[in-house]
Amino acid sequence: MQIPESDPAQAPPMETRLSEAPPTETQLDIHSKPVSLAPVWHTMGLIGGIVSLSVGGSSQLHHVSSRLLTYGTTAALELVMLGWVALGLWLRKIPFLSLFGAMTWNFRGIALDLGIACVFWIGALMVLASVGVAWTGAEYAVTHRHSTAHAGQAMEPNSAEKQNVRILEQLAPATGVEIACWVLLCCLAGTIEEVVFRGYLQQQFTAWAKGGAVWGVVFSAVLFGAAHGYQGTRNMVLLAVFGALFSVLRILRRSLRAGIFAHSWHDLIAGLTLASLRSHRLL
Repeated sequence: MQIPESDPAQAPPMETRLSEAPPTETQLDIHSKPVSLAPVWHTMGLIGGIVSLSVGGSSQLHHVSSRLLTYGTTAALELVMLGWVALGLWLRKIPFLSLFGAMTWNFRGIALDLGIACVFWIGALMVLASVGVAWTGAEYAVTHRHSTAHAGQAMEPNSAEKQNVRILEQLAPATGVEIACWVLLCCLAGTIEEVVFRGYLQQQFTAWAKGGAVWGVVFSAVLFGAAHGYQGTRNMVLLAVFGALFSVLRILRRSLRAGIFAHSWHDLIAGLTLASLRSHRLL
């Protein structure tokens, strides 16, 4: 039996056949160049929703009646925000998983991101502590510049800062069930907020700035700080700086995984620390 030979003239070149193959989600990295991820109205709707929730949440959190209800409401709002982002990408036919960037799923890659996240988190806390000390010192100098009554006195938190601490303390878990739900909420929020702010918004702002990565970092960081209006002006500024650091990490790693790790355990440790201080009556 003879096998008919194909005519080389009729076969398309190898380069043409390879280029016609559609890229898979793992091969596509939309962050390699500034690409608009969604229509302008979609992004503006997301920004408006974030600001509205921040303003409304700051008043509602002054009276936390049930931690579990608050955790559940927060998780639902995070999922709605994620769904809105997914809708925007669907409108532009962009794979959702491409927001996460280039990631390998072997043990070495995951361990490397865990180590980087740990180093990043420690360094970020040092930066935030420096900014916090500078903020407190400047605020104290402005407040007591012309006052001799407070000369020589140690700096103490003002009433607004004390109120913010009380709000955050009320959110910290107290029972075993609340701790379990807090862990799940931190993992969920850490993942979704990195996808929304460092995956979607940072890329979108960069595309609008015609490839200006600095503007993508700045605008997404400012919006990240504004999203936490319930924590007061000082913490909003600190979180904006924190967001900028996460944006730089995303650019250097070309993926969100290290940022997701650091973001999730930062929220987790912060909540458990407040819970421990409350149980020992140090708050």
